[in-house]
Amino acid sequence: MEVMEEREITSKLADMSGWNWSNDKLVKNFKLGNFREAMGFILLISYEAEQRNHHPEIFNCYNRVEVSLQTHDAGAKVTQKDFELATAIDAIPRKN
Repeated sequence: MEVMEEREITSKLADMSGWNWSNDKLVKNFKLGNFREAMGFILLISYEAEQRNHHPEIFNCYNRVEVSLQTHDAGAKVTQKDFELATAIDAIPRKN
């Protein structure tokens, strides 16, 4: 995977709601209705991640889920693979 340049990352992020670029990661915070909904959302993320063989960092606290994406095989930098998973995560139905 080819590492993306800052210009390309910021350009792609302009079309994505809620995602930010911080510390060489794409990061987004989600707020769900309760703990059960947050855990269900994490499970659905795991299916998308496993299908792509690309595994995010996930943090959960009650109804909040933070997802961080970077490609470890590309020196822990952002690649197209991260944007593809971010798009798939955004497409997961959820209550908020």
